[in-house]
Amino acid sequence: MTDVSALSVLVVDDDDVAAEAVIRGLRKNGMHCPVVVAEDGSAALQILRNSHARRRIAKPYLVLLDLNTPRMNGFEFLRALRSDDELRGTVVFVLTTSGSEADRARAYGENVAGYMVKSGVGPHLRGLAQLLIEYRASVLLP
Repeated sequence: MTDVSALSVLVVDDDDVAAEAVIRGLRKNGMHCPVVVAEDGSAALQILRNSHARRRIAKPYLVLLDLNTPRMNGFEFLRALRSDDELRGTVVFVLTTSGSEADRARAYGENVAGYMVKSGVGPHLRGLAQLLIEYRASVLLP
């Protein structure tokens, strides 16, 4: 089995409480890996491009993206990410409150690896942690 600690996670969410819940949920359910938080898509791009003043992320990594963030929302982030030659292969899972079919179709149109509604990932985010542990153990990331 692959060592999940070799995976870094970038959580893009402007809600500090929600971001902390994701971090706690991952750790509580056995996913002990470096986690970096970005408050919106703009900060996330800076982190991924290694141009953020304070925050860095190590490879391999994946992104947990909330669609509803200020300044640069999740869809704007995905468009910028997919148009960047260096970042277009980034693995992104949407983790949002939106259960909208239109949002889901639009996100998959931007080549996300998965779309999860926060309320549907189980108590204490157990479903999310299990998915990411299995994903990391099964997939070779760039």
